[in-house]
Formats: sequence, C-alpha cells, structure tokens
Amino acid sequence: MPWNPQDTMQLRLEFVTLAMQQEIAFSELCQRFGISRQTGYKWVERYQAGGREALGDLSRRPHSSPNRTCNELEARVLEVRSQHPAWSAHKISRRLKDQGLQGVPSHSTVNAILQRHGCIGEKASAAATAWTRFERAEPNELWQIDFKGHFGMLDQRR
Repeated sequence: MPWNPQDTMQLRLEFVTLAMQQEIAFSELCQRFGISRQTGYKWVERYQAGGREALGDLSRRPHSSPNRTCNELEARVLEVRSQHPAWSAHKISRRLKDQGLQGVPSHSTVNAILQRHGCIGEKASAAATAWTRFERAEPNELWQIDFKGHFGMLDQRR
C-alpha cells in the first residue's frame, strides 16, 4: 500500500462512516482501503460499541505470561542480591543452584529480575557492556602496541 499522509484513526473513521452508509459494497470498500473484510467488520463493531475512541490500536501485551518466574523464586533472587550486592547474575544463579533450589532461572533471567526491581543501575549496566571496536577517520591516526611480556628465545635470552 503506498504511503498515505492521513493518520490511521482518520482512515478508520472514514472507512466506518462509508461502511455504515451502505452505498458501496462492503468487500469493495475493504479493497479500496487495503484491508481484509475481517478487519473491516472488526472496525465497524468496535465503532458501534465504543465510538471513535474504540477505533484506536489496542494493547498487544499478553494477558498472561505462563513462563514468568514465580514470586517466591524472585524473592529468593532479591534476598541473595541484598546479602551480596556486588554479585553478578551469573553468581546469584549459580549460588541458588548450589543451594539445591529447583527450577533456578538462567543468569539472563536473574539479570532481568534484578533490573525489573531496580537492583542494577544505569552506571553498572554501562560498565558491563561489551567492548566496542574503536575506529578513526584517517589511517595511522591512532597507533597501538601490545606488550606481550618477557619470553624465552632460542639462544636462552629474554
């Protein structure tokens, strides 16, 4: 569908008003707006139920998260973190496994729990980010040398 300068709400309202006038066949109207008939019927039903405000996008958030970590386990993660504030998610996860807890989440899940509860600040997250490659605008603008230390040579010198 080509770019259209109108906003989505305006297009939906225009579609619904034309559909309710019933001057144009519904399938032709849907084809003209580039939507399926199922979507067209959905918009008309929403408009009849709630008016103009009902034509807006609905939340895409799931109603439930069946794989979410249970509250008891989250509390245990937060308890270990409060006892050892310098420990990483890796170490907390390993500690819980060593204590014999069943269903201990992975370190990435432990990290998500800590972030969700505000235990990891922006400064700590920035310090833990992966190394990034440095680049310069011109060749030879920056030189670097790696010192490998003293090592033995064939003639027994260092």
